[in-house]
Amino acid sequence: MKLLYTNFHSGSGGGHTTYIRELARGLAQRHDVHVAVPGESRLFRETQAFPNVSAFAQTYPNGLRRWRARQRARARLHAYLAEHRFDIVHVNGSADHRLVMAAVRGLKHRPRIVVTKHNTKSMVGLQHLWRARFGTDKAIAVCDYVLRQLHATPYRRCDPETVHNGVDTTFYSPPLTHPSHRDGVRLRIGSNAGTADYKGWTDLVSALMLLSDEDRRRVDVIIAGHPPSQSQHQLLEQSGLREYFHFPGMLDDVRPMIASLDAGFVLSYDVETISFACREMMAMGKPVMVTNYAGLPENVRDGEDGWVVPVHDHEAMAKALRSMLEDREDLWRRGRAAREHAVAEFGIERFIRRTENIYLQLLASPESSTDPGSDPHLQPVGTSLTERGSKQHRPQWSTPPSTDAT
Repeated sequence: MKLLYTNFHSGSGGGHTTYIRELARGLAQRHDVHVAVPGESRLFRETQAFPNVSAFAQTYPNGLRRWRARQRARARLHAYLAEHRFDIVHVNGSADHRLVMAAVRGLKHRPRIVVTKHNTKSMVGLQHLWRARFGTDKAIAVCDYVLRQLHATPYRRCDPETVHNGVDTTFYSPPLTHPSHRDGVRLRIGSNAGTADYKGWTDLVSALMLLSDEDRRRVDVIIAGHPPSQSQHQLLEQSGLREYFHFPGMLDDVRPMIASLDAGFVLSYDVETISFACREMMAMGKPVMVTNYAGLPENVRDGEDGWVVPVHDHEAMAKALRSMLEDREDLWRRGRAAREHAVAEFGIERFIRRTENIYLQLLASPESSTDPGSDPHLQPVGTSLTERGSKQHRPQWSTPPSTDAT
């Protein structure tokens, strides 16, 4: 197959970057994979380094006032599509979806268009009715919650399916020594899900205030991502709890930070779907506290490998923190269960294989001009991809490094 992934993000890209990067890396082992993203994006920089992936600098201008830039971007993408005659174009947001729809007009060879819904934002209205009818051949949901959403939108005609996000459970492996062996007193909880307001991390301020002074002094909170906003800094200062929160910033490799934790958290109340960050922390043997928002509970078995708490329920969060402080054996048990759960259900190969089979089935459908029988690579697969993880990927920390930052 000849595959093109598109994404409009010009910066970090968050989960979109992780999603496309892992699919591109895995499928490039046996297919011709291209990525068309802004040249200044992290995704462009990372995929440029992959030996079997072609990275194409492409912008996705948005808004009526940028119509000239949009016309230039459309012409550039149209020429690229015409040159390469892709079988599948996999779009990942509204801006790139719209431009792809415009760019395929007039092509002699029209690729099949697949869209992944990565968030819980509304997909109703005329623009989505138009895209679903004329610009989408298949819709993918990253969790069952989003699948139910898609079935209530015009995209139900695109036969939506769930493909849960996967992580490389070899790359994200537990450290050799549990961090609590370091001092046995302080509880380090953290997240690599970022500092956006909707991530809900500021609810921990209210939860910590419900703890006793003695318990509160035993907790450190570490959050990787963009530095907190001015309003978030003000909240921390006004609460008097600033000393308990640490922000190591954007990390190229989050594993040392995760390895230093006793438990993770993703407390989102908007936008979030399944959370790569949650699955990465669980793969590294960290039990995770999540809210009951969207697809987050699909990650965690409450009471076994984490905690599921109601959105904005500070008392429930405080109760979970107390249990972490009071019973370290239970904390370690949940961590081991989280790792086992991740290996069994969250593997990168399952994620790649299921996505690949969706492409193959789409190309084999009656509407497709591609004959899968003529190409051995256009057959549904059940065999494993070559493992990316190897000894050099596996963390070998005997003592997890400190990531405290202010």
